[in-house]
Amino acid sequence: MTALADRLAARIRLAGPISVAEFMEEANTFYYASCDPFGAGGDFITAPEVGQVFGELIGAWCADFWQRSGSPDPVLLVELGPGRGTLMADALRATRKVAGFGQALRLHLVERSPVLRAKQAAALGAHAPQWHESIESLPAGPMLLIANEFLDALPIRQFQQHDLTWHERLIGLDASGEKLAFRLAAQPVIEVPGGAHPENEGKIRAVGTAAEKLGEAIGTRLRREGGTALFVDYGYDRRAGEVALGDTLQAVRNHHPVSVLDAPGECDLTAHVDFAAFARAARFGGASVYGPITQGAFLLTLGLDARKAALLRHATPAEADAIEAGCRRLIDPAQMGTLFKVLALTGPNDRLPAGFAPGPT
Repeated sequence: MTALADRLAARIRLAGPISVAEFMEEANTFYYASCDPFGAGGDFITAPEVGQVFGELIGAWCADFWQRSGSPDPVLLVELGPGRGTLMADALRATRKVAGFGQALRLHLVERSPVLRAKQAAALGAHAPQWHESIESLPAGPMLLIANEFLDALPIRQFQQHDLTWHERLIGLDASGEKLAFRLAAQPVIEVPGGAHPENEGKIRAVGTAAEKLGEAIGTRLRREGGTALFVDYGYDRRAGEVALGDTLQAVRNHHPVSVLDAPGECDLTAHVDFAAFARAARFGGASVYGPITQGAFLLTLGLDARKAALLRHATPAEADAIEAGCRRLIDPAQMGTLFKVLALTGPNDRLPAGFAPGPT
C-alpha cells in the first residue's frame, strides 16, 4: 500500500466507497505533483520525447493558422499539461523565423504540478510563460491551444451492467478491510445511454465527464474569442453514435502496465478518450470540430517526410538512426500512428486548420 492508498482507505472506512473519477483525480494529482514521469528514466514516453519533429510540426501548424487568421497581435499560445516543456520548446524554435509571430504570442501554460512547472520554467523561461491552474483564468483574446496526451489523464466515471441494469463502478475495500477493491453501487443508474442488453452483461462503459466539461468550455471560449485548439491523444472514434464498451482504465509504471489499484500516486492512470463525446460537448459550446484523424495521417500531411529529410542532411549516422526510428514510431500504424488521434476545434467563423478536410465533422 502506498501513502495515498492508506489515505484513501481511511477515507473509505469513514465515508464509504468513492467513484473511479474521484480515485483518478486524487491519484493523478498526487502523482504529478511529486515526480517527473516523462522519458526513458520515467514511467512513459510521449510524442515530444520521441523526436523534435513532432513539436516542430505542431508549431508550424499554429503559426500557419495564426497567419491565415490575420496575424492577431496579441495572441495567446496555450498548452494544457506541458510536461517538461519539450513540445513547446520545439514548437517555438521551429517558428522563430515566422515574421511577427514571436512578438505577438503570449505564452500560457496550464499546469498544477510544482515539479513540472520548474522543468517548464527552465525550458521556456526566455518566453516569459504564465502559469494557470485551469483554463478559467486565461486572459481574454484569440488563442492557439495545444493539448498532447492531456485528455486521457482526466477523470472518468465507470458503469457496469449487472442483472440487466447499469451500476456505477466504485472503489471500496476488500474483505480484509485493508486493500482497495472495485465494487458496484447497490442502486442501479436510472438511465444510461444505449440501454441495457443481455449481450452486455458484465461489460463496462466509461463516461468522460471531465473531458466533456473541458470540451464545452473551450468551445464556448472559441465561439466568443476565436482561435483554434488541437488535441492529440489515444482513444476511439465513435461518429456513428454507438456506446463504446470495455475497460480502458490503465496504470503504467517504469514503462510497464501495473494493476490500477496497487500503487495509486506512484503510477500514471489514464483511459482511452471518447473523441465523439468530447467533440459533441465542444459543438454544444459553439466550436466547429475537425476530425479526429489518425496521428500518422496528420503528421504526414503537415510535412513530416520533408522535415525528416532536412534533419537527415546534417545528421551523424547515430543521429540519423534516431531520427528515422522516431519518425517511424510517430506514424507507423503498429506503433503510435493509428492509435493516436488528432482533433481540432475552431471558432465558428475561423479558418480551416491545416491537415484537416474542409467542412467540420
